[in-house]
This record gives sequence, C-alpha cells and structure tokens, in this order.
Amino acid sequence: MHTLTTNNKTISIFPCSESGAPTIYLNTFSGEGRKIFEAAQAAGCPPFTLVAVSDLDWNHDMVPWDSSPAFKSAAPFTGGADDYLRPLTEEIIPTAEKDLPGKPRWRGIVGYSLAGLFALYAIYRTDLFSRVGSMSGSLWFPGMKEYILSHEPKCRPDCMYFSLGDKESKTRNPILRSVRQNTEEIRAFYQDKGIDTAFQLNPGNHYEHAAERTAAGIAWLLGR
Repeated sequence: MHTLTTNNKTISIFPCSESGAPTIYLNTFSGEGRKIFEAAQAAGCPPFTLVAVSDLDWNHDMVPWDSSPAFKSAAPFTGGADDYLRPLTEEIIPTAEKDLPGKPRWRGIVGYSLAGLFALYAIYRTDLFSRVGSMSGSLWFPGMKEYILSHEPKCRPDCMYFSLGDKESKTRNPILRSVRQNTEEIRAFYQDKGIDTAFQLNPGNHYEHAAERTAAGIAWLLGR
C-alpha cells in the first residue's frame, strides 16, 4: 500500500502488479480501506487494485443536493457531490493510476452508506465507472430514487451490486424506513434495462459488518 494526499483527501492505494487489472474506487473512513482489501483477498477475489479515499466531509461530499437532517441531532446535508467529483475525476484517478502497470480493464466505484449513494450518483455525472457497488446505500435520500428513474447514466454500467441489512428499514424514522423499498425498486429499474444486477439482504442493522459487506460487493463485481 502507498498513501498520498491531494485536495485535502487521503488516497490509499493497494496496487495490483498484474497489467490491466481492474481498479475499484472506494470512498470510506480512514483505515477502512486496508480492512476491506484484506477481506476481499480472504474472499478469494481475482487480482485488482483498490483506491480508498478518506478524509471526506460526508454530509457534503457524498450527497448530490441539500436536504434536511435525517435525525434531529444531525447536521443538514449540503449537496457537494459535484464539487467532489471534479477532483476525483481530474486529480485523484489520474494520480492513483499513474504508476499502475497498464490502464485498468475497467473501473468500478463502490461505497457503504452515503458513499453507496454517491457511487450511484457518480455514474450520472461521469462515464469513468462501468461497475457499481452500493452497500447499505443511503437510497432513502430524498429525491434520489426519482432522480435515478428520470435520468440516464453517462455510461451504461456492466453490472451493479446492492445490499442492505435486513433490519435497516425496521425503524420509526419515516425517512430511513423507505430504504429497502427504494433499493429494491432501483435495482429492479436497472434490471429491467437488461443490466446485470444483484441484491443481497444481510442479517443485521446498518452498522454491522460494514467491511465484510463491502468486500462481498467488490467480490461480486470482480466475478462478473
């Protein structure tokens, strides 16, 4: 692994020595990249490079537009996904791939929670990613389902992976309660377009086994 900093973000690169191996971009918390890469290795994934981006302003960088807080005590969402996509596509990706042995055969983008929301939004703003993983993605986010159903991605994905914990929609919070229905409707929408999709329902709530669930999504994308 090697680490660099650009645009106030920390980039952890877990490179593959195989020429042309796929590269997967993961927006995550500091230290999670290594845990997820090791879990993916343990799951027997084919060779790939993982680029983990951390030091994110989650309620800004990962959301496409402004929205009220999901919880009373939480901070509001200030839509900055487009602001973050610029350095991601113009600085982070070229820098991360500069020393790799050959251009990646394909790029994927994955994330957990709000980063799973961002992974989906990203394909509507750039054509750089052809595989998408939204693990316990925050697809309850107001307006996101409607946006997806009414817009065309910049690049039709080869395949898409969705997962949720089976307790995530069992909440009194009326905003979060929609997450399973929205996720299943969005998955069905892509499937109806002939895109190879998967939906995995995991035991537990939103906060359980995040690294393992993320690695499972990466393994599925690599196996297509």
